[in-house]
Amino acid sequence: MRVLHVWNTAGVASVIAKYQARILKWETWVVSRLGHDPFSLTYYGEALKTSSLGFFSKVIWISRGYDLVHVHSLDKMVPLIKTLYPAKPVILHYHGSEIRDKWEKRKKYWLKADVIMVSTRDLLEGAPQHVIYLPNPVDTEFFRPMPHLRRTNTALYIYDPLNPILSRDLKWAREAANRYNLCLIIHNRRKNPVKHKDMPIFINKFEYLIDRKSVNSLSKTALEALACGLKVIRWDGKIVTGLPEDHRPEYVIKRLYKIYNSVT
Repeated sequence: MRVLHVWNTAGVASVIAKYQARILKWETWVVSRLGHDPFSLTYYGEALKTSSLGFFSKVIWISRGYDLVHVHSLDKMVPLIKTLYPAKPVILHYHGSEIRDKWEKRKKYWLKADVIMVSTRDLLEGAPQHVIYLPNPVDTEFFRPMPHLRRTNTALYIYDPLNPILSRDLKWAREAANRYNLCLIIHNRRKNPVKHKDMPIFINKFEYLIDRKSVNSLSKTALEALACGLKVIRWDGKIVTGLPEDHRPEYVIKRLYKIYNSVT
């Protein structure tokens, strides 16, 4: 099976493609756009230095050589691929704000997909009944505990001034840190970006990670922190530990294999 992943929201495509190649021995690749990958999340695949129009043209050209195209978030790509390659299965995978509360607005794009998936359960609200929830996978080979780096009673909150959810929840992070008597470090990822390859070392320096409050699901960063052995304070104030089994890449690839089989 040859699978092309288009776009790389939160690095999910790179994780899936890497483990599809490793576990299933498939030929997989990821294409994203360099200007939209400031944290170098495309560690498996390539981030193309091109314009928006150039990227769409490149994807259409590359798609011809793949058995299946798995589009992440960039739903405008779906009708174009299906028009040019009507027999080619196209999976559309939503990951967050691009579809949250926008199902009707984006209908002209998702309607053309052979399968629609979401990466968190909250995105199922307002979705058509046939939409499938696929848990976000974490690259457990990459994100692993480094206890020698850990500083006790410290908490990390990753702040992004361009992300309305993370900005809105800044007050919540301070309240949560005070509640558990933790030394809070607020990291502005736009002002001081941490490349993806450096994230495991960065995260492992803390005992806790405070996740967003406005969304009732664990963020991918929170899942990565759990894989590193941190305690995570989630949206309801509860502390969780340990990466859930359904977020391990082996589980996700097995689930996705069955989904692909339904359209190929």
